[in-house]
Amino acid sequence: MSETKCVHCGADCGNSPVIWDEKPFCCHGCKAVYQILDQKKMGQYYEIQPMSGIRIEKGKETKQFAFLDLDEIKEKLLLFNDGNTSSVKLFLPGIHCASCIWLLEHLNTLHQGIIYSNVNFPKKEIYITFRNNEISLRQIAELLAAIHYVPEITLDQLEEKQKPSANRSLLVKIGIASFSFLNIMMYSFPEYVPGGHLLEQEFKHVFGWLSFVLILPVVFYSANDYYLSAWKGLKYKVISIDLPITLGIIALFLQSSYEVFTGNGIGYMDSLAGLLFFLLIGKWYQSKTYEALSFERDYKSYFPVAVTRILNGAEEIIPIKSLKKGDQIIVRNQELIPADANIVKGIANIDYSFVTGEAMPVPKNPGEFVFAGGRQIGTAIELLVEKEVEQSYLTQLWNQKSDKDEESRLNNTINNVSQYFTAVVMLVASISFFYWLMNDTPGKAVYVFASVLIIACPCALALTIPFTFGSTMRLFGRKGFYIKKTEVIEQLYRTTAVVFDKTGTITLNREVTINFKGDVLSDEDIQQIRSVVRHSSHPLSTTLNDYYRDHEHITISTYDELPGQGITAVVDNLRINVGSKAFVLGEPENEATTESRVYVGIDGKCKGYFSIGNRYRKGLYDVIPQLSQHYKLHLLSGDNDSERNNLREIFGPEAELHFYQTPTDKKAYIKKLKDEGFKVLMIGDGLNDAGALAESHTGISIADDVFSFSPACDAILESKRFGQLYHFLAFTKKSFGVIRSSFVLSFFYNLIGLSFAVTGMLSPIIAAILMPVSSVSVVAFATFSIRILGGKMK
Repeated sequence: MSETKCVHCGADCGNSPVIWDEKPFCCHGCKAVYQILDQKKMGQYYEIQPMSGIRIEKGKETKQFAFLDLDEIKEKLLLFNDGNTSSVKLFLPGIHCASCIWLLEHLNTLHQGIIYSNVNFPKKEIYITFRNNEISLRQIAELLAAIHYVPEITLDQLEEKQKPSANRSLLVKIGIASFSFLNIMMYSFPEYVPGGHLLEQEFKHVFGWLSFVLILPVVFYSANDYYLSAWKGLKYKVISIDLPITLGIIALFLQSSYEVFTGNGIGYMDSLAGLLFFLLIGKWYQSKTYEALSFERDYKSYFPVAVTRILNGAEEIIPIKSLKKGDQIIVRNQELIPADANIVKGIANIDYSFVTGEAMPVPKNPGEFVFAGGRQIGTAIELLVEKEVEQSYLTQLWNQKSDKDEESRLNNTINNVSQYFTAVVMLVASISFFYWLMNDTPGKAVYVFASVLIIACPCALALTIPFTFGSTMRLFGRKGFYIKKTEVIEQLYRTTAVVFDKTGTITLNREVTINFKGDVLSDEDIQQIRSVVRHSSHPLSTTLNDYYRDHEHITISTYDELPGQGITAVVDNLRINVGSKAFVLGEPENEATTESRVYVGIDGKCKGYFSIGNRYRKGLYDVIPQLSQHYKLHLLSGDNDSERNNLREIFGPEAELHFYQTPTDKKAYIKKLKDEGFKVLMIGDGLNDAGALAESHTGISIADDVFSFSPACDAILESKRFGQLYHFLAFTKKSFGVIRSSFVLSFFYNLIGLSFAVTGMLSPIIAAILMPVSSVSVVAFATFSIRILGGKMK
């Protein structure tokens, strides 16, 4: 009887398979995973992912991770724990390919208690956020072990010492290959020198058998990753880039073994050992290069975050890298807590949705501990930093959750090209093999067959995109444009419409003219107003707070901020309202003015309004004409239309200008543009335009002076670089030009290599040396091209 194989994992289903949708499964676990992927339209996993499904082993009792139930151990391992939700980082040495990343980043499909998981491939680490009442830390470790990714938790990790090396296994394989290669070369030496044929036949037999013994650990251990990758691809009818290498290794091994067994010589044992040694060296070098350049998703250590520190009673804004344990800081409404800290003053309502995905605020009182990554909702609070901040943790959170995780069309194209490329190479190798088999010895045919398979590798194609975009990302960062992840570069390249917010985006928050019109404000009034606006991060609130910096602030009782409308609070038992005319007076703003107005109501009486003269950002008059030549421009403003004529003159007759826009209106407008087929870039002030920034294909937040952490956006642009916005967008087109040139370079290299290999003029050893050289050369070309082009960037 032919066995029935599980659709998910490929295991034998036995006599009683679990049937769902007319498909056989070996167990209910595989069926459940398949159903989840099918319901979420993720069937692509079974079509193009070069891997077999992983079967969850149930019923396997283990006490290996029982120690993770101990509170003192959990306290050292957990990055975050608020009682309901926890986050942990674990080292998984078994991560080795893209399929591993795919599965591990979908752990929530295997257990509903897991909220989120993210893999750091170069460091072999996984970040997991989970619900404590549904799954424990021990159960997470056991789940990972069950799907063959056993977490390595050591005393060094618990004591925050140096992490274990993820490349240890690869280095052992290289060591074995090098030992065998050098010794086999020594045994093969007589074959390469004049008079070698005079060596007695008995010695040749002994050298042949010694070479055979030495090659066994190289072929069956050092090269096993290539076999595994090739087999996983074939199992799901996918041509992996490791398949040609695997065939070349097997062909050389069988041919050389045949010659040793028949006593006809040593075969190509030296070539095979050298081939694997140089392949492994190339693999190690590529991984080290990739890790050193840090173009993976965790590369955001340069990301700038600012914080307000209290020093000697005065407030100062400092970059987060300068924050130390013992510093006292202020966190205002909607701002992010940058470091683990204790509450010194104020009532906190911490929204940990940025960390956990759960939007329910957690109340905290003075003296209680709060974790980095939470967002304060309500009045400003003062915190005492207990642990120096890790920017990589905050920026990892920035990248944690996104509603815009659209597939990269470019990456999909490269994956498809790589598969067809590999198929063509295998066809060329097969034709070459049969040609030389008919015109020369079988040994020569195998020699050519292996050389063709090794020299032509699409690895360089696969590396082109991450290194080109990674170099671009690094260049932008050095020039004050901070990108969330490399995929944003492709989104910027495809942009067709640019939408601007007005207040705080094209206008300045500081260096403005401020006048109050209405009743004369007493020092007490000013103190109350400053105490209210001090808690807000809105551009106009920060402007007023800075304006009255010399006035003391007092504690407020209640606080509530309505986005796009205003603030209401109780100070000294008086209700203070600060915001729009509609918010304070309940009347629409009909009067045409050229300034922004902030109305003030104290204890039910309108005291008047602040007139804040708008001043446009430096570079606006240059950047708008540049953008209008290539993109459809839009302006969305919550203010009245008094500046319509001025803005029309700046934006031009083709731009669409909309006023009286609430945050909800802005978000709906972005969605409308997307429905019309536009690729939308939204440029706003971050926190107050969060909805519109999140709705757009790409969101850029403009940051004044130093920078506020703005999770809703995909990139942050220093305000002083605003005039260079067009040049940044234009540079993404140059990045794509580099990618195209890299493709041409890669194909050109492969054509030359193939021409030498098919004629028998290229040995497998030389092919093994040239293969990683080709990848490194393409990487170097992409990196240096971006660097040179970046040097010419204005």
